[in-house]
Amino acid sequence: MKLLESVEQPTPNGSIPSDALLATYNLVVRYGAAVALDGVSMYVGKGEMVALIGPNGAGKSTLLNTLSGINRPAAGKIICNGKLAHVPEGRQLFPELTVEDNLRLGAYRGGSRDPSPMYELFPQLHRLRHRRAGGLSGGEQQMVAIGRALMAHPDIVAVDELSQGLAPIVVSDIANHLVSLNKQNGTAVLLVEQNAQLALDITSRAYVLENGRISKEGRSADLARDPAVHKAYLGGQVSR
Repeated sequence: MKLLESVEQPTPNGSIPSDALLATYNLVVRYGAAVALDGVSMYVGKGEMVALIGPNGAGKSTLLNTLSGINRPAAGKIICNGKLAHVPEGRQLFPELTVEDNLRLGAYRGGSRDPSPMYELFPQLHRLRHRRAGGLSGGEQQMVAIGRALMAHPDIVAVDELSQGLAPIVVSDIANHLVSLNKQNGTAVLLVEQNAQLALDITSRAYVLENGRISKEGRSADLARDPAVHKAYLGGQVSR
């Protein structure tokens, strides 16, 4: 992805700060005649944790794949003022390689290939470092996928469906690691997640993506109290 100079431009629901690490402006992505993203404008600032929630098929993974250069936008603009690392949906590890080799692949474009910092972040991985990634549990694989992304020393990490297929206690543990990473290192996080409760609990701002468009945005705590968001994604009416 090309790194561009930071600019400030209006979005449909406000403005994007000039120091935003990552931003999209009126982004449009099509699959043939089908429109997957229709004028999406959003941003992640330095050191922020931002959530993107929405139903299946809303375009959440399409947005991350477009930010990472996998998809080509039909219109709009992407601005990235730092290094972005992507933790893809389903982890997408190399199952025949060891944990350590999977981690080292994250630094293939330069930088240190020493995985020691990842073992400090995820101590469980140190004892598993010589195990094949394909033989790990889902939670362990998710730790490897996040660690592999962090080996690139990114300014922002985009995590697609952190909780997918994992037990709640495992999700909570990995989420806590992400929060610690953000607080200690200042690494910005874009969390794309169907588990809206988890996403809104650990982030400061959030966007709701529906039918390829941003339908709501704001502080995570405010969206969690929004009756429409609560009914659609949090299981009922807002507590009074």
